[in-house]
Amino acid sequence: MDLAGTGVPAWLVLRAGDQPGPGAAATSAALMWAGVRAARGRYARPLPGESSGDPYAPFGDWFALVGGLAVLLAVTGGGLDPATAVAALVPGLVLAVLAGAVGRLRTTGGRRPRRVLVVGEAAGLDRAVRLLNSRKGHPYTAVAVVPVGPAMPDCGTPVPGRLAPEPADDDVSTVLGGAFAHDADLVLVAPGPQLDDDRVRRLAWGLHDGGLALCVLSELSGVAAARVRPASAAGLTLLHVAPPLRNGPQALLKTVVDRTGAALGLLLLAPLFFGLALAVRLSSPGPVFHRQTRHGRHNRPFTMWKFRTMVADAEARREQLSAANESEGPMFKMRRDPRVTRVGHALRRTSLDELPQLLNVLRGDMSLVGPRPPLPDEVSRYDERELRRLAVRPGLTGLWQVSGRSDLSWQETVSLDLWYVDNWSVATDMGLLARTVRAVTDGRGAY
Repeated sequence: MDLAGTGVPAWLVLRAGDQPGPGAAATSAALMWAGVRAARGRYARPLPGESSGDPYAPFGDWFALVGGLAVLLAVTGGGLDPATAVAALVPGLVLAVLAGAVGRLRTTGGRRPRRVLVVGEAAGLDRAVRLLNSRKGHPYTAVAVVPVGPAMPDCGTPVPGRLAPEPADDDVSTVLGGAFAHDADLVLVAPGPQLDDDRVRRLAWGLHDGGLALCVLSELSGVAAARVRPASAAGLTLLHVAPPLRNGPQALLKTVVDRTGAALGLLLLAPLFFGLALAVRLSSPGPVFHRQTRHGRHNRPFTMWKFRTMVADAEARREQLSAANESEGPMFKMRRDPRVTRVGHALRRTSLDELPQLLNVLRGDMSLVGPRPPLPDEVSRYDERELRRLAVRPGLTGLWQVSGRSDLSWQETVSLDLWYVDNWSVATDMGLLARTVRAVTDGRGAY
């Protein structure tokens, strides 16, 4: 849509303005517009905890496009009239704004945020309310809960009523009363042993007769909606879950993007590499690069390269600092690690110490995007769930990089990595690469 929405109007405007080479100019503008939008993650599925779209994003993309085309015209000496050229790009911006608005309306259903009454056993209630009210990027807010059974939820949400452990005649009236009391327009049911299929079905009849919408919470988690397809068979409601991408065209394209991007990065960043290497060498005794054994796809060890950010005997001194470890998981994290050099602090904050891993990407040990590459002693303490992080190549950047880096807890890091392992796509990778620039500039969680 972006290609046609920019290219066709641009060609018409340039042709009407009697500009030289309108076809080539319009094609270049359309391709650059799509490239800018892809690089800034506009085609990627929303990531966990992120909104479905920023209404002002197309304007930033458009100014980037205008700037890029201005540089291109200056280099090539194109004879286009600047005012006409800018006017030719306006329809592409208008279409992107309208398309974003339509997408947000589809996400929210064109209504105000849904006020949700959650019904279920205490454990299911607490989990659902905590996630709904702590994460952004979705149109639901839990305003009240109706627990089933004697247990009391501790989610801090109002409790306008309670259902008995066994089905009762007042189930529907209790839920309807709670919904009306808190102006809820959706009832979310979390099934459980005390809220079985027959009870949920009878509750649905009453809620629908009372004019309230019903949603049933699935036990599936960490699965992108695009991978789920509902179906019916023998009176059952089935959810078909597509397998994660492991082979096929997207996997091949990811490999091509990885190798090509790594080669171009090493070539273009060669002067920066030289300057950083000189700074590391002069700042403290020791080698320029730090080589470390990490584990990659299918638990295969490889040697990972980084610019050295610590004193030369950092590994030998790690045991002495084990009591100061700030991570509750197998990773070692320390906010003010005394082994980090002054130059190392700057490199870590900007993530420039990671650039030599482009060599690992070029070799095929790593990918541009993926889970964080773990150390051998970390892997030795992994359980079955954590080992699934090694089903794909580790990445130079990833969800952990754009979501807080070292500020994340171990379980948050694992959850993000597992979401990526199961739901990655080339479009998601492009979005994460674009978001990495913002995360590196921000510097949060880097130490």
